[in-house]
Amino acid sequence: MLIKNEQKKILVMRYRFIGDTILTVPFLRNLRRAEPDAFIAWMVAPGSSEVVKGIPYVDELIYWDPVTIHADSRGTHRTLASKIAFFKELRSRHFDKVYVLKRSFSSALIAWLSGAKERIGFNTEGRSFLLTKQIRYRHDRHEVQNFLDVLRADGVPVGDEYLEAWISPEEQRFADQYLTERGIRADDLLMAIHPFAANPDRGWHQDNFIKAANRLQQLYDARIVLFGGGRDVEQAQFLMERISPEPVMVVGSTTLRQTLAILARCRLLVCNDSGIMHLGAALGVPLVAVFGPQSPVKFGPWGKDCRVLYSRFDCSPCKQKFFTECAPSERGRPPCVEAITTDMVIDAATDLMAERHSFGYEKVEQ
Repeated sequence: MLIKNEQKKILVMRYRFIGDTILTVPFLRNLRRAEPDAFIAWMVAPGSSEVVKGIPYVDELIYWDPVTIHADSRGTHRTLASKIAFFKELRSRHFDKVYVLKRSFSSALIAWLSGAKERIGFNTEGRSFLLTKQIRYRHDRHEVQNFLDVLRADGVPVGDEYLEAWISPEEQRFADQYLTERGIRADDLLMAIHPFAANPDRGWHQDNFIKAANRLQQLYDARIVLFGGGRDVEQAQFLMERISPEPVMVVGSTTLRQTLAILARCRLLVCNDSGIMHLGAALGVPLVAVFGPQSPVKFGPWGKDCRVLYSRFDCSPCKQKFFTECAPSERGRPPCVEAITTDMVIDAATDLMAERHSFGYEKVEQ
């Protein structure tokens, strides 16, 4: 990447997790608008960065990949030697400014090691002395707004806050072919279901997803598309056998980019609190998200066509040390999740479909 000597060089640090990566896009778009001539690099995790392939607001993605327990960690920077080499390379880039959108002490330390004169980030984890400008982090504010507050505190104007995702023509052609091969016509109404969660205790019970899927297919003469990852294949088979007509399976058979392209064809998404929820919001797919132990205030779906179903209990949001603050239901779920009924989800979906009536999809008379 050719960089002009006089060009301002800015590094943005927000790595790990698909959802967090997507939620950083409004920050980057507003930063680029304010700094059209700057060289902007984004430090990301190699796995989760796939969701922002094609982003026009950054000049380079810098991959930071230490070993973690998280699914998108590949452990490229596993050894002390590899970490030191990374820090030396980062320092040699001579960044003028670093925005530290991660809240960890280690991320502020990396920013300090970069040698950048300006280091701007949240005043969390006792790391303020490593930053040149500290911003209050608010737990009662959505993550998108917390990120944008960093720009505001640095005097950068914020003009908008919407999410975005980019799909190439090749990926669109893949989605069309994938669906055609599974008997889906171009005019079929597709509704997506993502019934899985990293922590199953946090998720809506699969029996509820089965009931919701069957009712949606009956109400709208729709076809269900079942989304999930490689580790969800066995559970997906269980659902597939109980949803009629049989859903289109997009579970463990596509890349993240291909999944994104297929999801873009759907006109509704019903899901747990998950990464795919943020993908749907970024694509503008109307969605109903079921939240249980975790509050949607910080990490709920971000978009006008998003509906969150959340039952707040005295112990909400949960510390998620199941089950110390409540007793599990007979199905092994906390009461806050069980309080969300299938009727509530169908009603929310029906409202969304009515608002999107311009698509021409109406309920089938029963």
